[in-house]
Amino acid sequence: KTFRKVPSDRPLRLAFLGCGWAARIHSKYLKGRSDVALYYASRSAEKAARFRQEFGGAGAFGSYEAAINDPEVDAVFVVTPPDSHLELTLQALDAGKHVLVEKPPFLRSADFERIREKQQQSHTQVLVAENYFYKPLLRKLRRIIASGIIGDIKFLFINATKTQRTGDWRDDPSQAGGGALFEGGIHWVNFISNLGLTLHTVQGFQPGQGTDMERSIQIVAKYREGPIATLLYSWEVSALLKGLRLSRIYGTRGSITFESNGVFIFARGKGLRLSFPGLRDIGGYKAMFADFLDALHKGTEPAFNLELAQRDLEVIERVYQSIRSEKR
Repeated sequence: KTFRKVPSDRPLRLAFLGCGWAARIHSKYLKGRSDVALYYASRSAEKAARFRQEFGGAGAFGSYEAAINDPEVDAVFVVTPPDSHLELTLQALDAGKHVLVEKPPFLRSADFERIREKQQQSHTQVLVAENYFYKPLLRKLRRIIASGIIGDIKFLFINATKTQRTGDWRDDPSQAGGGALFEGGIHWVNFISNLGLTLHTVQGFQPGQGTDMERSIQIVAKYREGPIATLLYSWEVSALLKGLRLSRIYGTRGSITFESNGVFIFARGKGLRLSFPGLRDIGGYKAMFADFLDALHKGTEPAFNLELAQRDLEVIERVYQSIRSEKR
């Protein structure tokens, strides 16, 4: 697939739609790049101006529509709550803009079809900001699994539990679109889907009585190749040092123990191997933005494309459906 290219002889002019936590996180990784000029749009002109000043931005807008329709802007970055992602993305595509969109990208996997229809008319890209796909930890684990040093994989145990306070739109079903799995667990669905194994079946379980806005969930998944994975994701479990957790992968000739964030990997199989996959970009943000900018300049898809983003959302829908079926 080819798309309209962004000129490479000047900085990409990128406007954030929304000035909240996500805009702040991404801005920290983008503000030092000479090949990106940042703009900020908010329903509050004062807030947009504050973000522009804080991150050395090139401009600010007092509405999302103003940024979308500004001819100087090449692309927008949708970082509002999930319920507005689809409409803002469609508006931007209509205006001929490339779009970066924060995860979860849309409320339903079927929404991707509307995006593709618009893309055929605009020839512009939609890139989903899933940084976990680019984590050094994930790349290293894929290589170790593929090498066969721990033998045939039998079990995977992924610990993604933590304590996370909300008290914002994430507690509002109409804005959030789902609970902890939908908002943050989608990262880990992406993680278990990209280990070099083919996800086949998934089943979700909620501790306690269970609600539509879950804060803890367990997923049991089986891969076509045979291994079974267990993913624990929670916003209400205490973790050492506010987030250090251990996960393991078990094979017939050894195992892999790793810190879930990516601090270290210890592989025991044909010998012992301790590695530190990439502390400088532990979250994968730098690699993600490098790939996105390259894709925009070349007019080609990034490594993490819409098909993969849609697959992640489909997996979450299957998990939620399995929980609803279990309750009946």
